[in-house]
Amino acid sequence: MSTQFEILEAEVLKLVPAERALLAEHIIASLDEGNEIESAWAVEVERRVAEIESGAVVGMTFDEVIAQARATLK
Repeated sequence: MSTQFEILEAEVLKLVPAERALLAEHIIASLDEGNEIESAWAVEVERRVAEIESGAVVGMTFDEVIAQARATLK
């Protein structure tokens, strides 16, 4: 009979690598309960990645960012 850990491990290994990495980040963050800022950033990063992956937001190249910043400063 499998232990709860073995069952959970088997289920986690069924996830795609990106999902496993995200889960690992959440678990590690949960070990440091006093680090609310890091947890908030993790949520923000997830939100931004989801926006990019869904196509809701389009990224810019470094050159585009610099050109836009220079135009704004003129």
